[in-house]
Amino acid sequence: MTVHDDVPFVLPVESSCAEAIEAIGDELGLFDDWMERYQYIIELGRKLPPFPVEWQNDAHRVPGCQSQVWLEGKIDGGKFYFAGASDATIVQGLVALLLRVYSGRDREEILTTGSQFLHDLGLVKALSTNRGNGVEAMAQAIRRFAQEA
Repeated sequence: MTVHDDVPFVLPVESSCAEAIEAIGDELGLFDDWMERYQYIIELGRKLPPFPVEWQNDAHRVPGCQSQVWLEGKIDGGKFYFAGASDATIVQGLVALLLRVYSGRDREEILTTGSQFLHDLGLVKALSTNRGNGVEAMAQAIRRFAQEA
């Protein structure tokens, strides 16, 4: 993941949400059990660019998450870029997954890519109920930002 304009907005690796989801599914499929997948997700979170301390406030906080999660978005050239962080290691990794899917996409692609992929990849089922609800709340916050911006 890379930094955009010296701020931690994530630039896309894959060319579409669908390609990012497919790549994530392929990567998770390399592991035999969920403990290995969790470790992989945690490592993804560690690779996120640092999230500015001044953004770790209620204005950036995502409601509905058990852990503290902060997101920031911006629009550049018709594309939406997101930065995010969490105070929980596994949730930081889930933030990284969501940013990989949604950051650098246009409004239409973000709005037509619902959170069903979280279920299809087995993420929601593998997490606690609160964490599953939280990751869906993060996806909804990203989609809401794209809708309202």
